[in-house]
Amino acid sequence: QVQLVESGGGSVQNGASLRLSCVASGRIFREDFVGWFRQAPGKEREFVAGTTWSGGSASDTNYADSVKGRFTMSRDFAKNTVYLQMNRLKPDDTAVYYCADREMTAYTGKYYLKPSDYDYWGQGTQVTVSS
Repeated sequence: QVQLVESGGGSVQNGASLRLSCVASGRIFREDFVGWFRQAPGKEREFVAGTTWSGGSASDTNYADSVKGRFTMSRDFAKNTVYLQMNRLKPDDTAVYYCADREMTAYTGKYYLKPSDYDYWGQGTQVTVSS
């Protein structure tokens, strides 16, 4: 079992920055894949960014086109924490942001983009960007 707790959301102005954190507890393996998703009202949950908990390089992180160049995902396996640095926020970024974990037994080199690919979810943190 894995428990995930997000924090760091808030209400900001267009162009501002926020950093989200996700702390994991329970059984976490380095090979697990961890992702950030978001869900706006009336919309489906969508992939934002994802990478393995450990190993690889920054270039191994995958981003949705809508956030590429503005958002940066990082992780600290020793602290069981992943971060999502969000810069130049736009009103379209308004959503509940979730982190999720996919149990893995080995590195696959694949990226996992669908909510159904993940086994565990946090409760989410609200991000609101006003124009």
